[in-house]
Amino acid sequence: MSATPSLLATETEDDLRAAVRSLLTTHSAADRVLARAESGAPYDRELWKTLTGSMGLAGLLVPEADGGQGAGHREAAVVVEEVGRAVAPVPYLTGAVVTPATLLALPERTAEVSALLTEVAAGTTVAVLAVPLTTAPGDPMPEITTDGGALHGTVRSVADAAGADVLLVAADSGLYAVPVGAPGVAVTPLTALDLTRPLAAVQLDGARGTLLAPSADAAPAVRAGLLSGAGLLASEQLGLAEWCLTETVRHLKDRHQFNRPLGSFQALKHRLAQLWLDVAGIRPAATAAADLLATGEGGPAEAQLAVAVAQVYASPVAVRAAEEALQLHGGIGMTWEHPVHLYLKRAKGDSVAFGGAGRHGEEVARLAELPAP
Repeated sequence: MSATPSLLATETEDDLRAAVRSLLTTHSAADRVLARAESGAPYDRELWKTLTGSMGLAGLLVPEADGGQGAGHREAAVVVEEVGRAVAPVPYLTGAVVTPATLLALPERTAEVSALLTEVAAGTTVAVLAVPLTTAPGDPMPEITTDGGALHGTVRSVADAAGADVLLVAADSGLYAVPVGAPGVAVTPLTALDLTRPLAAVQLDGARGTLLAPSADAAPAVRAGLLSGAGLLASEQLGLAEWCLTETVRHLKDRHQFNRPLGSFQALKHRLAQLWLDVAGIRPAATAAADLLATGEGGPAEAQLAVAVAQVYASPVAVRAAEEALQLHGGIGMTWEHPVHLYLKRAKGDSVAFGGAGRHGEEVARLAELPAP
């Protein structure tokens, strides 16, 4: 029997959205994000401390027994949406969604796992899963081998690794927590399109870490973490697409040509009306994915299908919203000083994250028993 997700926001979610949006409007304005991107050090550690320390948002998925808030994917999706709306340079999706979801999916809660969860929930430790950003749930893991407990191998395009304190490494013998500063660990920044979500290559040459789970338990846990990441990525795409639409409408109302607002021209009205319909469609898809990830109703297959549908829909719409924003802003949209390019780059980066729309389209076909696209 198919599950019926709740698509209406609760009062708690609305209050959380208002609080996070207010914070990000003040502390992650576009000029600050641009300045950090130009500095070569995009991470806003003060903002991260505020989000995780003062507001406790890193622990939304973590149970209260481990120092978290004991909330769920729906609440975390609200934060991810607002982070996407502000293209805030903080590792929330990777460090506060994928990582705790991976750890909580381990069948045995060892003392080491609980300790790491507590540190992640407090925001004092940023832990990211050492897989390429493009890895889809269920994809093969990078080839990391162990030799007498020492880890060897290289993983490229790991999102937020440059700002992490701990790496979760899926090796042939299990899942390890490896401190970034440990001997044999090299994190090399890569040139990335999205300046607000840097990528890095992780090289392990005899590095040692703490074994969290054997390989038989690690693979399903990593899949669960990536599934959570893919599902809540749709909320991030919703936030950035809504920003692009809102700012474009505002610009076309203010900008005049031939003594008329640009927004009064019928051709532009039609484009924006269609874009509004497309962007509005992301919300129910993203909410359904978050709701089924939170409740587990209908079993794993229902959540997998909801996540895949959300990604198939949200990825191309977010890219088109950013492209329309860039074009309809005219010459000013092409300048570095205007933040629209940050949103286009984030949308493009998100479109290939966690498998991309094409990979998730294949998953929809498989789960719904349809011909592959």
